[in-house]
Amino acid sequence: MAVRRLTVALALLCGLAGTISAPAAEERAIVLASTTSTQDSGLLDYLLPIFRAKTGIEVTVIARRSDEVLDGARRGEADVVLLHARPQEEKFVADGFATKRFDVMYNDFVLIGPKSDPAAVKGKDIATALKAIEAKGAPFVTRDDRSGTHAAELALWIVAGIDIAKTKGAWYRESGQGMTAALDAARTANAYVLSDRASWIAFKDRGDLDIVVEGDKRLLNQYGVMLVNPEKHPNVQKELGQTFIDWLISSEGQAAIAGYKVDGHQLFFPNADKPGG
Repeated sequence: MAVRRLTVALALLCGLAGTISAPAAEERAIVLASTTSTQDSGLLDYLLPIFRAKTGIEVTVIARRSDEVLDGARRGEADVVLLHARPQEEKFVADGFATKRFDVMYNDFVLIGPKSDPAAVKGKDIATALKAIEAKGAPFVTRDDRSGTHAAELALWIVAGIDIAKTKGAWYRESGQGMTAALDAARTANAYVLSDRASWIAFKDRGDLDIVVEGDKRLLNQYGVMLVNPEKHPNVQKELGQTFIDWLISSEGQAAIAGYKVDGHQLFFPNADKPGG
């Protein structure tokens, strides 16, 4: 555990890791690697003190892009991972780096765009909207950062029947940054952008942007949690990590998730008792 803690600390000093939410040097402590949306939305800052008060377990959070979370977990740099990139999560299990994945909660993606809606996409059909944006060459900001949101966006272009790698032009603007930065770029460029709803609600400087497409079932954004396989990495805090997972999917943890709101809006919806629901 000490070696892994040092690895995490060095990664932080090099600027490779994300925000740390709690001290790492605790006797009863785990490392949780998660996507930036759970951190930036404030959810983890809300949940972890509740968990700590109940169990006495400290949780150090590394917030990164989904691919970086899984790469780090494959190296044994975390005990638990919490993501919203299901295909990658299922491969992580299939490759033996975790023994089981649990549904935890969901929210949805929304298509954000100028209130003037120059591509006339407002509605509930994301595929139709993306076709219109591509056909008109309306400005669109992509995260282009291999995050869970970026993976979801690329999958939606495929659903729309568009090979974005071949058809993209100057209108398709690659930010290579996180969700907040991508939203800010869309605000500045008066462009469209795909966002998870939690990040959109937490985004304050919206300018002329608004939600233009929502409610399509293809915009479901499911989160899952996994314990890193201790057979791959004996330093994994198996019992403490599993305690966190068990709490997160328990009725108490699920109620805590449902209770987190920003400006009266519920950001995440628990569904551990309804896998895939």
